[in-house]
Amino acid sequence: MRRRTAGAIVTAGAVTGALLLTGCGGSASGSEGGGPELSVSAAYMPQPVSDSMAAGFLTITNKGGAQDELTSVTSAAAGSVTVHETTGGAMREVDRLAVPAHGRLVFRTGGDHLMFDMLKRKPEQGQTVLVELHFATSGDIKVEMPVKSATYNPATGH
Repeated sequence: MRRRTAGAIVTAGAVTGALLLTGCGGSASGSEGGGPELSVSAAYMPQPVSDSMAAGFLTITNKGGAQDELTSVTSAAAGSVTVHETTGGAMREVDRLAVPAHGRLVFRTGGDHLMFDMLKRKPEQGQTVLVELHFATSGDIKVEMPVKSATYNPATGH
């Protein structure tokens, strides 16, 4: 499902055991001006083992003709959500990551990921955590991130 309005909510559903998320957000220019056309899929949070920290994973796809940048992530579930880039096995916090034109930004175990710090309460398997993705060009995208088992390995293969 594609929407040209900012603030779309992405909801979770299961199809043959695979987690699918549908929805999008984007700038008002969308494809008319060759701008970014963003959608989010495969979002999940492994049930955290810590009471204060958790990780989050998802894929942002850009079908548009222009790059965008994820500039921040917010969630009422945590005091802060930071974006981490993993390069050559080294993790570092970054203030933005590119979502290339006609490409994807993938957050996965052992790679780029979101870190939820100062959790307000520990998310449990079966619950969802609402996050809001903020972009340099496109509108914000709200995503319902289901909490999976701590050992969850997505069937989508990220």
